[in-house]
Amino acid sequence: MSALPTTGREWHLTARPNGWPTPADFALREVPVSEPAEGRILVRNLYFSVDPYMRGRMNDVKSYTPPFQLDKPMEGGAVGEVIASNAEGFAVGDHVLHFLGWREYAQVPAQHATKVDPSAAPLSAYLGVLGMTGLTAYAGLFDVASFKEGDAVFVSGAAGAVGNQVGQMARIKGAARVIGSAGSDEKVRHLVDDLGFDAAFNYKDAPVAEQLREAAPDGIDVYFDNVGGEHLEAAITSFNVHGRATICGMISQYNSTEATPAPRNLALVIGKRLRLQGMLVGDHAALQPQFVKDVAGWIASGELKYQETVVEGVEQGVEAFLGLLRGENTGKMIVAVNQ
Repeated sequence: MSALPTTGREWHLTARPNGWPTPADFALREVPVSEPAEGRILVRNLYFSVDPYMRGRMNDVKSYTPPFQLDKPMEGGAVGEVIASNAEGFAVGDHVLHFLGWREYAQVPAQHATKVDPSAAPLSAYLGVLGMTGLTAYAGLFDVASFKEGDAVFVSGAAGAVGNQVGQMARIKGAARVIGSAGSDEKVRHLVDDLGFDAAFNYKDAPVAEQLREAAPDGIDVYFDNVGGEHLEAAITSFNVHGRATICGMISQYNSTEATPAPRNLALVIGKRLRLQGMLVGDHAALQPQFVKDVAGWIASGELKYQETVVEGVEQGVEAFLGLLRGENTGKMIVAVNQ
């Protein structure tokens, strides 16, 4: 067995961002690497995920998940190879999914690691289409939004990791119409030409409400919200009676330093008998087996496509995260550690 590394690099949060994060809020630090303690495995990370929700964890506020600690490694989804094991059921050479990303080497408690099969799908897919983002799309559409065949579906942030999956899943399961919004003409073309959306628009071109009305003249039944703000207000206006919204993210507001106005048309919720429901993917773990079965089948048949934006090198981790917040990714944003 080859000797274990003595040190590895990891990203620490060094200051709590005010508004948009900057590179000065982070530091890439070299730390010692040791043999795994009892019940743990030492993993050489191959890929880690950067996600919009991580922006919220940089604030020192009570939330559904604790804030990142200053001068400690940040966390997030990662896949890697076991290089030392002190835990039953895990051997050197196994590949695992775990939550200690943002670093080259991770000492992971065995109960928090899940074996993945690199022959069934590329390892990076377990951070996206077959991982948390894929399950978010699946649970949010079918469980939270109670999607049914014939529904008209609107997805904001539709070229992002979750949004593009939601639109494709709706199409596969018989949506009457699938509409997406995105932040560039290139992404809009991608949604329609490559992913089979019926219509898409660039939200920077004109008011969202105006563009949505044009794209969905008969209204919408389901709205999958990744953006909030103006998009949510537009969806409420376009909803048919008994419309359902899954409130998954509000990326338009994550870097606001002042309170943002709520949708000004919330009174429509009453007459239209709308349902607006927040979701956290952790509540839907029971769907995991059905999700993997369905999505693996759709990928194999070619019905569902997935995209990744892969940034090379652990040292590019923060730049990848900032790029994600700026909307520079198509599909899942992933960092290849590349030691």
